[in-house]
Amino acid sequence: MTDLQADAFHHEAIQAVALWTGLCLLLLLALTWRVSAQRRKHRVSLGDGGHEPVNLAVRTFGNAIEYIPMGLVAITVVALLGWTATVIHALGAALFLGRILHAVGMYSPKQPAAGRLFGMVLTYLVFLASAVFLIVGVFL
Repeated sequence: MTDLQADAFHHEAIQAVALWTGLCLLLLLALTWRVSAQRRKHRVSLGDGGHEPVNLAVRTFGNAIEYIPMGLVAITVVALLGWTATVIHALGAALFLGRILHAVGMYSPKQPAAGRLFGMVLTYLVFLASAVFLIVGVFL
């Protein structure tokens, strides 16, 4: 592979990281908007004020913010180690889909909801796969 080909290869992987980071940021904005809307509706400026809809919005956002940043950090380092854009897209799509499924599942009236379960499984698989790519990448 020439230097030019290697640069293009690397650039595609970084573009893939940018795509999934941007989409995850939009998801976080949607979830934080929901927190703000519930706090306005129930006239709560801090915490949940004892209102279950506010608590649900806060926990849904909180769960996303607990997992998305580390997932994106891992995916970014996987890209920097030279894994393909296809690998990055697979990891990014699984993380994004997992977080959407989890958020939707949080609002299901029947708990525990399938969306929460499948969302967490996808998120855990992204973490596990990223860990493997990172460890293997050190030795390649």
